[in-house]
Amino acid sequence: MLSFLGFFMIGLFMLFIMMKKLTPLTALVLIPVAIATLAGYGPDLGPMMKKGVQDIAFTGVMLIFAILYFSLMIDTGLFEPLVRLIRRNVGNDPIKTTLGTVALTTLVSLDGDGSSTYLIVVAALLPVYKKQGIKPLVLTCLIMLSGGIMNILPWGGPTARVMSSLQLGHSDIFVPMIPVMAIGIVWVFIVAYILGYYEKKRIAKEGKNDEYTESTIQMDEDNTLRRPKLIWVNLILTLVLLSTMILDVIPLGIAFMLAFCFASVINYPKLKDQQKIIGKHAGNALSVAGMIFGAGIFTGILNGTGIMQAMGTSAINIIPHSWNNALSSITAIFSVPLTFFLTNDAYYFGILPIVEATGEQLGVASDILGRASLVGQASHLLSPLVPSTYLLVSLAGVEFADHLRYTLKWAIGSSIIMLFAALALGII
Repeated sequence: MLSFLGFFMIGLFMLFIMMKKLTPLTALVLIPVAIATLAGYGPDLGPMMKKGVQDIAFTGVMLIFAILYFSLMIDTGLFEPLVRLIRRNVGNDPIKTTLGTVALTTLVSLDGDGSSTYLIVVAALLPVYKKQGIKPLVLTCLIMLSGGIMNILPWGGPTARVMSSLQLGHSDIFVPMIPVMAIGIVWVFIVAYILGYYEKKRIAKEGKNDEYTESTIQMDEDNTLRRPKLIWVNLILTLVLLSTMILDVIPLGIAFMLAFCFASVINYPKLKDQQKIIGKHAGNALSVAGMIFGAGIFTGILNGTGIMQAMGTSAINIIPHSWNNALSSITAIFSVPLTFFLTNDAYYFGILPIVEATGEQLGVASDILGRASLVGQASHLLSPLVPSTYLLVSLAGVEFADHLRYTLKWAIGSSIIMLFAALALGII
């Protein structure tokens, strides 16, 4: 019963946002509250929602200050040399632009933080897409596909959860996945070429696209905020921030908060300029934060009612016993829907231990199952339960539902390619 409620809840959520009947925020809050109340959990909803928001609160803090910090750095012109280099090389060719999108996203994703990747890449390439008339959905699609594969980096989150859950090292889980990731990135370059080719043909036939919303106006340049003389200072500050992030010296949210405060004072000593920066980007930051806290209520109810665990257990139980010899392949296949409909924490700390225990009885090594569980990450970032996804669509000025419909088939393709690559290479 619980698992049915969970799948029904998520299905209803997906239906409402894809039909554009509710915004993601209102759907994240109202649907689980309504379903849980009807199921008799009304009196317990308060503590569940409170815990869900508390669990995700620090992520909200991190994203708010990450948005403010990198938005400030964009305003100062820190990434202008990179933007000029990209624009000079892509010219007016949509194919070169889409290929450049994958290359830039892959490079920037090395920091392991999806939010900063979205901010930097969208700021660098959205003006190019607008100038050439390429659909903004192409930009969000390629960024998500590239970021999904790079999310397997040990400091990206999922791999760290696998290593912690199974008590294994990065040499057991991550290092064997490197060739699989490389093949995945090659696939994304192929997708980029295909999308660029069709956009080039479409533009030649129909003219330039006009799908941009008013939210993209925020990305336009404001030369009064440029600080070209401080570019090296800002670069050093950003590198220190990224190093702190990778080395995990202090909590990431605190690191972004400190970095933003330092950057504000260094670049804009006058109070009115600091207020201008905050006012300019506060709307975007608060919009994303609202989505995050909405997701906290959603997952808080799923976890508090036991629905999340029931969903995962029921998914495992439907596997026929005759398929036990193919447990690693089954784990990889099921990781795609499970990491889409569940949070990474729920999957890797709640479901993966069950899979490991099953594998132990069947003689399947834990490291194999751990690597298999990462295949689904190729499409995980498309999940409505990933807070940073709302930042991406907000920055690019597209609807989440449109992004989901446009990107889903390519994301599933990424998972299939990585699955076959892992099987062919004997990784799983």
